[in-house]
This record gives sequence, C-alpha cells and structure tokens, in this order.
Amino acid sequence: MDNMDLLQHIIHLDFYLFKQVNGQWTNVFFDHFFPFIRQALIWTPLYLFLLLYITINFRLKGWWWSFFFIICVSATDIISSRLIKDSVGRIRPCMDPFLAQQVRFLATYCPQGGSFTSSHAANHFGMAAFVACTLGHQSKYWRLMYVWAFAISYAQVYVGVHFPFDILGGAVLGLLIGTLLARFFNQKIGPLLFTNPSLA
Repeated sequence: MDNMDLLQHIIHLDFYLFKQVNGQWTNVFFDHFFPFIRQALIWTPLYLFLLLYITINFRLKGWWWSFFFIICVSATDIISSRLIKDSVGRIRPCMDPFLAQQVRFLATYCPQGGSFTSSHAANHFGMAAFVACTLGHQSKYWRLMYVWAFAISYAQVYVGVHFPFDILGGAVLGLLIGTLLARFFNQKIGPLLFTNPSLA
C-alpha cells in the first residue's frame, strides 16, 4: 500500500466513522445533550471555577498556576486555529457539498474556518492534561477532566461540525501541549506552590 492508498483508506475510515457517530449512533437524548454541552456558556463556568479554586486556596502563588493554564489555552487555540487549520484547509462536514444531504446538522451555525484540527478538542484536552498533571497527585478526581474533554470533543462530530480525525488530531495536539506545560510547571513552580497536600 503506497502513501496515496493509505491516505484514501484513512479518509474513507474518517467518513465512515463520521456517518456512524452523526447518523447512526444517535437517540433523542443525545440530540439534546451534545448540542447543549458544547456551548461556551456551559463549560466556561467550569474553567472559571478552576481558576478561582486555585487563586483562593493558594492566594498570590495561585496566579502562577492560572497564568500557565491560560498559556495552555492560548497555545492550543493559536496553533490549532491559526496555524494548522489555515495550512490544511479541510472543509467541515456541515460545509461539504458532497455530504449536504447526509449530515444531521444539530448546531446553531456551521463555523466558516477549517475542520482539521478541532480547536475544541485541542483546547479541552490541553486543559485536561494540564489540570490532571498538575493537580492529579492531590486527587484522582481531577483526571475526570479527560472524560469531560472527550464528551465535548465527541459532541463536535455528533452535531456535524467536525470529522472524527479532526478530533483525534486536536486531542493529540492538546495532550502534547498540556502535558509539556504541566511538566515544566511541576518542575519549576509546582514544588513552591502546592505545599498543602490536604487540598484536593
């Protein structure tokens, strides 16, 4: 199998998985649930809570964690939205004329930007990795952020604005950036910040 055959195989698999998630693995509950949780008004309070939690519990030192958290969000968004998407230029399923009659479009609008990589996946998996790697030693429940990131990312395919491999690419990007920033933070700043093991 040469490179072109492999690429075609990946594209066919991507289309197949999209049709399954968007058109087959569906029910009435998911039709309301996934469009709901992908809205910024739903997940923004969660991340604001995290920032408040850290700054309130660790006072001025907590600003360092918040600073790196914001860097993580900014880095994943800039690299995904402004660098990769512009370079790849993949059409979203909700904008693809060949899929127009097959897409179950459940979002309020179809974004005009490129499809690969998913910025939602990059942002949420980046934040999940950073939170889990910096706070996970205090409580295993912080690792549930990965579940949240998956749900938000899955919703992008379910509502018809991304292909599955857009999500995979964004997730890998986010995990890489979030993990690297968390390792740097843990090595350089974390020991000075998280001195109270009772906090979880």
